[in-house]
Amino acid sequence: MRTRGQSGEARDRLLLAAAELLEGSGDGTLSTRAVCERAGVQAPTLYHHFGSKQGLIDAVINHGFTQYVQPADPTGDPLDDLRHGWDRHVAFGLEHPAFYALLYGRAEPGKPCAVTAPAHAMLRDLLTVAARQGLLTVPVGDAAEQILAANVGVTLSLITQPVGERDMGLSDRVREAALAAVLQPAAGRPAHGGAAVPATRAGAALTLLALVDEDPSGLSAGEHALLRELLDRLAGGGPTPTAVRAGA
Repeated sequence: MRTRGQSGEARDRLLLAAAELLEGSGDGTLSTRAVCERAGVQAPTLYHHFGSKQGLIDAVINHGFTQYVQPADPTGDPLDDLRHGWDRHVAFGLEHPAFYALLYGRAEPGKPCAVTAPAHAMLRDLLTVAARQGLLTVPVGDAAEQILAANVGVTLSLITQPVGERDMGLSDRVREAALAAVLQPAAGRPAHGGAAVPATRAGAALTLLALVDEDPSGLSAGEHALLRELLDRLAGGGPTPTAVRAGA
């Protein structure tokens, strides 16, 4: 009878075998027979642990991607952390192109990727810190979508370039353009310094929105929803609500 330790060892061998074959395949294809032969197990063992070939592929991708989304030590500067996070994302894609292509090449309409959700949540957390400091010009959710789309796009573009001819400066240029599109003008400058971030109505609303969402204590659910609606309108640069103009 197989012990739990032996069962876990077989699972690890299958993960490793599948990861090696995926990395070497070039096109993301995988043969269960090849995986089982490399892992030294029979097909029923694979199906016992993963249910199907797709289950095995998903487990391999999840295992590989968790290495990327392990939180890095924060610097205390959300802009530095955003830059570091962008660079780690690109580096992961270039180091694991087969994993990356499977992650972002199997998009299904209306179905967010559960595997990449932790990375997206980390990005939103960093942008929330930036919003609390008055650095954003757009809501956190919009900023996260814009930055992630640019980050994925530049990574896929670099993967397609021959290794010896990759323009790594492209990543830096796209990164700075993406950040500049969602940050206050002075905030997007590199850390060597610059003028203070100018106060704007939209920026103040975004800051207060982040603070209220983080700590809604003292507000009823209805008050929180109403305040959030008003702040959303102010942050979006839309017309000032009547109640605000009237001083209500």
